[in-house]
Parts: sequence; C-alpha cells; structure tokens
Amino acid sequence: MFSYRHAFHAGNHADVLKHTVLIATLQYLTEKDAALTVLDTHAGAGLYRLDGDYASTSAEAADGIARLVAPGTPALQPALQAYVDMVRAFNQGAATRVYPGSPFIMQRLLRDHDKLKLFELHPTDLRALAGNVAQLEAGRQVAVLHEDGFEGLKKFLPPPARRALVLCDPSYEMKNDYGKVLDMAADSLKRFATGTYAFWYPIIPRPEAHDLPRRLKTLATKAGKSWLHATLTVKSSKMGETASGEAKRPGLPASGMFLINPPFTLKAALKDALPQMAELLAQDRNATHTLESGG
Repeated sequence: MFSYRHAFHAGNHADVLKHTVLIATLQYLTEKDAALTVLDTHAGAGLYRLDGDYASTSAEAADGIARLVAPGTPALQPALQAYVDMVRAFNQGAATRVYPGSPFIMQRLLRDHDKLKLFELHPTDLRALAGNVAQLEAGRQVAVLHEDGFEGLKKFLPPPARRALVLCDPSYEMKNDYGKVLDMAADSLKRFATGTYAFWYPIIPRPEAHDLPRRLKTLATKAGKSWLHATLTVKSSKMGETASGEAKRPGLPASGMFLINPPFTLKAALKDALPQMAELLAQDRNATHTLESGG
C-alpha cells in the first residue's frame, strides 16, 4: 500500500499537466475576495529535491520541467509560463533543484484568509510534509492531516465560505482507487454542488483508467454541472525493447485532468498551452493532446 512515492516522479510530464491546470484554476478562484478552502486528498511530501536520491534515480524530470526551463526553449504560452515561473520561484539561479508539489504551489497562490487542508497517509511522506509546512510559518492557514483523503475531506464540505477547490490525485497503485475517486466525486457533489473538483489520473492500458473520465463525465452531466477534460500523451504505451532485446516497460505514457465546475477561463488557457506542452515534452511521434468540455 505504501510503495508509491511521488518523489520518484516529481517534475515529470504528468506534473507539468497537473500543475499547469492547478495554477490556472487557482489564479481564477482567488480573483474573488471571498475566502477559499483548498483540499488536497493525496498531498505527498510537498517539496522534492530533483537532485536527491529518489528523483535522480528515475530522472523523470529530465523529460518534464527540465525541458521547459532549458536554454533555447521557445516563448511559452501564458498558462505554461505561469507554471514555469512558479517552479523557478522555489529555486535560486538558473538550476532547477527543488520541485514544488501541489501543496506548496497551492499555498503560494492563496491569500491570508484562505485555508489549505492537506491529507497524507504515507508515514514517511507525512513526516516530510509536516516538516516542510512548518518552515512556511503559515500558522493556522495550512493543516496537515494524517488521514485518508477520500474520507477526510467529507468533514470540510461544505466549507464555511461556500467556496472550495478539491484536488484528488491518488497513485492508483490500488485498482480500487478508481472506484474511490468516483464515489468521492458523487458524494462531494451531494455535499457541496458548487465546489470545483479536479481529478488527475494516469492513462495506462487498464480498463479502469479508460472508464474513469467517461464515468466522471456522466456523473457531472447528470448533476447538471460543467466539466472539462484535458489529456497529454508524450509517447506510445506499447512495450519496448532494451539493447539486449529484453522487454522494457514504457513508463507512464500519458495522463489526464478532469474538472467538474472548472473556471470558464480554463479551456481557452489550455487550448493554447496543451499543443505546446505536447510538442515540447514529446518522447516519440505518438505525442498528442486532447481537450473537451461540456455542461
């Protein structure tokens, strides 16, 4: 259950998609003066060293954030530039050694009267998250909770100011995570129908992964809610071969973000950013993107 560590994947192409969408969403939601409650159901450690043991072992950031900050990179679309600027804000000089996870991106964008609730079950990541958050000296604005986010967020919906963003991005190592995401989405809409809900998921050769966005779309449509679905593919999902002819797993080829009650400005922002994302992060000729919305 606790084998997954986001530190291995920090700054990869999936993070580029997830965090570009997250920043654009939060920038819009914080334009209104009213307080906002933000909930991260699977917070991780919050901050990651790209030159540390975990990230450097997989080196996934090399085909993610590193490509966007490399010398000679063309001018970026606004949503993608906002993401790069956010990552750079956590680093000094030209080198990108620190990668901010969702909790630290969120906290950087929140105002003093907003609240951030971070759920994490992994004991090692929980300790790292608590230590990292303590350095923020954010006081009562940020709460670190050693709870299952799927269940824990229920007590915070609806929030006091009736404005909320929920980010749900489990590892999906357990097959039942897909069902839990759907159950959480349905329950959350009953508790707080006007919240903004953002779900990240991997696009892998597994029926549950392909069913998830379709079922979320049905759920949102039945509830009379608007939705937006963005995907980024960087390479083929087919098995490859090593130099010695052995079968080689491709790693994560693609991922998606599905939002219920998204900002109305988000589709236009992603319409410009996604093609450039696919072009700059492509690992083979199968790189592509999709963007659809409804409601």
